[in-house]
Amino acid sequence: MSAVPRPPADVPLDQPGFADDFSSVLENLTGHRSTIGCIIPAYNEEESIAGVLESLLGQTRVPDVIHVVVNNSSDATVKVASEFAGPHQITNDLGEQFTEVFVHDIGKNPDKKVGALNYGYSLVEGYDYLLGVDGDTMADPKAVEFLETEAVSDSRIGGISAIYSIDDRPIKGLVGKFLIAGQRTQFAAFNLQNLLRGRNMAVLGGQFSIFSTNALRDVMRQNHQSTPWVRDSEVEDSLLSLQIKSAGYLTKISPYARADVGGMTTLKGYDAQQVKWTYGAIELMWPGQRGDTKGQPLHPNLRLRWFENFGMLTNLFVRVAFLILLAGSLSIGAFIFSPWWLIPPVVATLLNLRIARTMKSHNSRDLLFAGLAFPAEIFMWIRLSHFLRSWTRFLSRKKVDNWAMQAKAEKGGGSAHWLPLVLLVAVLVAMAVIWTMLGPMVQSTILWIGWPIVGVVTVLQTLLMFFKLIRRYQGYKV
Repeated sequence: MSAVPRPPADVPLDQPGFADDFSSVLENLTGHRSTIGCIIPAYNEEESIAGVLESLLGQTRVPDVIHVVVNNSSDATVKVASEFAGPHQITNDLGEQFTEVFVHDIGKNPDKKVGALNYGYSLVEGYDYLLGVDGDTMADPKAVEFLETEAVSDSRIGGISAIYSIDDRPIKGLVGKFLIAGQRTQFAAFNLQNLLRGRNMAVLGGQFSIFSTNALRDVMRQNHQSTPWVRDSEVEDSLLSLQIKSAGYLTKISPYARADVGGMTTLKGYDAQQVKWTYGAIELMWPGQRGDTKGQPLHPNLRLRWFENFGMLTNLFVRVAFLILLAGSLSIGAFIFSPWWLIPPVVATLLNLRIARTMKSHNSRDLLFAGLAFPAEIFMWIRLSHFLRSWTRFLSRKKVDNWAMQAKAEKGGGSAHWLPLVLLVAVLVAMAVIWTMLGPMVQSTILWIGWPIVGVVTVLQTLLMFFKLIRRYQGYKV
């Protein structure tokens, strides 16, 4: 079976010629027609589940069966989804297709999304592929066709993910628009990193990914599991991706398939989601055993995670140290402005602009978010707060249900997302008090040592950003 055609490095993927090449691959896929069973774990998705089902039924390659697994819901998700239940006969460019939609309300489920996924797996384990779709994800019409075509073309592929973004058109409110712009940039940078690493996907996100059921069975056998997903980790999709890779399969990201996922429009919701994700990633990175989760710090799928965490630590150090040294210098009249300090923010802004322009559906809001510099800087401080809270929670060994905390935050409860800001203010006040207690000689010595250290770290960080800025993106659009 021939592999999916790879475009030349200097030509955009959206050029018509590549669509023609891809069509030729589809035409060559004669013989056994693979079967796809789709699972949609749904938790209080009454506002989006209809759009998700319409998106799936509007695919050029419709899944052979669609199971909506509603769990722990208190809204009208079951009622809305049930309007689509039953058989559907669809005719499109790929011919006449048949599918059937089933809606399952499994009620209270202590394993939450993991339990819903495993319930769905038991219904489709006899199919060739399992398509996992979140209850708020709408895919482009050819997404399933592209994912299936590449999966079938290479038996080594255990799972393949779509390129994720967020549709910002329905978003209302200044805070919501700001957060969605930041998340779009965050998704774009993550997708681009994976595409440029030979399209090796670090995390097969549950939003819209297809899995080989043979790979899932091998994972269950090798790890002595009765189900593909386990509740050991806060990030069930990351853990499964690691296990698929360890079982000898490839985890890939498609350069063609695209899907819009649900974004977080409140600080509380975004904070809880990011802390859960980061905490779960730290568990997988940390050497040794934490509960039932075995840390795998050297696993190839975790290399990006290490780079991300090291980068966040560097960003935190540079910003806090700069503020402290700047305040100290101004307090004794020792600050001398140097235009060299303008280079790092300029390079960062140019890099953000280039990433924004790689978005297939970028708009003026994305460009303004990147080009004005201060929105991206504010968003970075928000991400740093998630980074601090995640590591603090992990190192404290305090047992916390991050799933429950995210659900609470999405409903508007909780105020823990303000804690990092309170701590930052407290630290700065304490440093100011200590600074006033020091003598002039000690103050000068601290500045004499501190500024060069911050300067060296900033130069190295800027150099890394510059290399990313001038790197060839091989025509990819995210």
